[in-house]
Amino acid sequence: MRTDRKSRILALVTALVALPGAAFAAGGGGHVEHAMNDVTNHASLQRGARNFVNYCLGCHSAKYVRYNRVAADIGLTEQQMIDNLMFTGDSPHGTMRNGINADDAKRWFGVVPPDLSLIARSKGADYVYTFLKSFYADPAKPTGVNNLALPGTAMPHVLWELQGTQEAVWEGEVDAQGNARKHFKSFELAVPGKLSPEEYDSFVRDTVNFLDYVGEPVQVKRQSLGFVVISFLVFFTLLAYALKKEYWKDVK
Repeated sequence: MRTDRKSRILALVTALVALPGAAFAAGGGGHVEHAMNDVTNHASLQRGARNFVNYCLGCHSAKYVRYNRVAADIGLTEQQMIDNLMFTGDSPHGTMRNGINADDAKRWFGVVPPDLSLIARSKGADYVYTFLKSFYADPAKPTGVNNLALPGTAMPHVLWELQGTQEAVWEGEVDAQGNARKHFKSFELAVPGKLSPEEYDSFVRDTVNFLDYVGEPVQVKRQSLGFVVISFLVFFTLLAYALKKEYWKDVK
């Protein structure tokens, strides 16, 4: 009886751990690429901020972060931020608002483009990285493209000039009932873009790195503070144990 209970608990824990990966696979056919970003890399964050305001901020906002906070965190002066990155805001103390009217966006795309402040935190950096690399030509769609990570997305491939046009290669199999099923195999670059595949990977990685930072600007400080707290707790535990031994050494 006890063994059966342990088995059920183990199965439940295993299912819960596998759930996020299963959900990702359900949306993108199991195709996952790892961002391997580093929010401590200021040069990458600066390039990512540049990419975001040039290619994303027209439609997507990041309304939970302020320009001056971004400048301070990624190693820019406030004037550098004003001169190079403030295209839609009217004050360094303002938040990163998009430049499109919500009614126009809904009319053009069918939906209002979401705010991206928490996208990397809610979906994961790997998901965002995979999404930006998974557009492929699909003439049946209104935008002419589809996305492996989010099939049927209303978002056009705004980075197509940089990446080029890629096609999805599928492989099929027939089940016992004679139904054909297709599975994603790989991408093939049909029309080269302005960037090489390696350069495009770096471009997307920098952009995702910035979105990861935006999702939690204090994460580096939180992690460093966590090490201090854990170290203190370990030291205090050892001290308390030594004190306990000293108090009880003469007790028979």
